[in-house]
Amino acid sequence: MLEPQDEKILLHLQKDARATNQQLADAVGMSASACWRRVRSLEETGVVQRYAALADRQKAGFAMSAIIHVSLERHDTTFVEQFVSRVKARPDVLECFATTGDADYHLRVVARDMEAYNRFLDEFMFRLPGIRHVRSNVILKEIKTEVALPF
Repeated sequence: MLEPQDEKILLHLQKDARATNQQLADAVGMSASACWRRVRSLEETGVVQRYAALADRQKAGFAMSAIIHVSLERHDTTFVEQFVSRVKARPDVLECFATTGDADYHLRVVARDMEAYNRFLDEFMFRLPGIRHVRSNVILKEIKTEVALPF
């Protein structure tokens, strides 16, 4: 459980990780040295895993995205490990979740266009061993995408 000051720091870092320590300290109402110590602690304990730039998918040239529902033929360790390692290696797979329900995995995939998405399916997804069923839902409009924790 985080302390309220740590939550304030995380909230501001999630909005602007490029803020200087002094700007961050001013925003959360702390001294610069106390803020720096708390940020270092959040990094060292793994609460802050890394800093990243968030790209606008459309402006970066990825006009389409989809949610893919994947069911495995068997849940044999070999097939699962192979599936997971290959999916992790694909930069066009932004997220992959093991889930309950009708599908074993849900993936969020981006592609430059429908042709590139079809290539992803034909050349990668449909060639993975142990796949029983793949179902796609093309994302028509992104209503809300949040990458920050809701403090």
